[in-house]
Amino acid sequence: MFYEVEYPQPEPGQKQIKALVVLNPAESRRLLAKATVALPEVQNAYKNGMIIIGRGITNAFVSEELFGIKIENKASQTAGLVCNGITNSTVGAPPCTWHVVRKGKVVEGADSNVEILDFGPDDVFIKGGNAIDMDGNAGVFAASVKGGTIGMCWPIVTPRGSHLIMPIGLEKLVTSVIESSKHTGLYYYKYTMGLPARLMPVVLGKVLTEIQAIGVMTGARAYHLGSGGVGGSEGAVVLALEGDEKRVEKAFEFVKSIKGEPPVKEPDELRVSSAKDYNYDAQAQFATLGGV
Repeated sequence: MFYEVEYPQPEPGQKQIKALVVLNPAESRRLLAKATVALPEVQNAYKNGMIIIGRGITNAFVSEELFGIKIENKASQTAGLVCNGITNSTVGAPPCTWHVVRKGKVVEGADSNVEILDFGPDDVFIKGGNAIDMDGNAGVFAASVKGGTIGMCWPIVTPRGSHLIMPIGLEKLVTSVIESSKHTGLYYYKYTMGLPARLMPVVLGKVLTEIQAIGVMTGARAYHLGSGGVGGSEGAVVLALEGDEKRVEKAFEFVKSIKGEPPVKEPDELRVSSAKDYNYDAQAQFATLGGV
């Protein structure tokens, strides 16, 4: 479901204006990260409870914003990703291991599989995704036989009522996550361009797209107008900003401040060298994971 934004009422005498903005994928990730850290649920959990930041590229941006650090290779912070035209997985540990926070302090050497067992209703798990639909359903690719990160956290945060915050850019908008998930699976395909995976539907996560992020940060309303581009704007989203003049001005300046965010480079090392090297055989590529 989409994160519920409480938009302020129009102020009397305020002129209503509109603006158009374009966000390239890395710029969207920076926007989403800033909004995620600003959420009251996240701020409360940081001060009084627990936060777990799952592996992910957008989450690398979140870690930068939360801790005030710089992660040089954000793509290596994830496990699975789409890169060089195939679905793939990174090799080795992530560059940033600060992923568990208890009452404002990083738990060094933490195992999130263990730490999450202490979760309560006010704690926060932050997890990106690979798909989002108009109903607010999120989808996460899982290539692991154990269900990956979402398979680990979902059965715990859901019954406990913990906050599952999911920053996902509109470049990942699909018609229906539920319908798409029916056509995926670890053993579903004969041929694949990369690792086979299941799209895991997540229906109760609090999803932040650029629309909710702009609302959270500025109070302006954003509308998705289109996507895509060329020359570095592949995956870009085009948005209209509307509302009181001062709020739209604030939103426009905010978007301007993150323009120029450098694109995310490929990871240091990838699991599958090339789908062609495996004759596009789905199970041969899946075997590179070694049963994890």
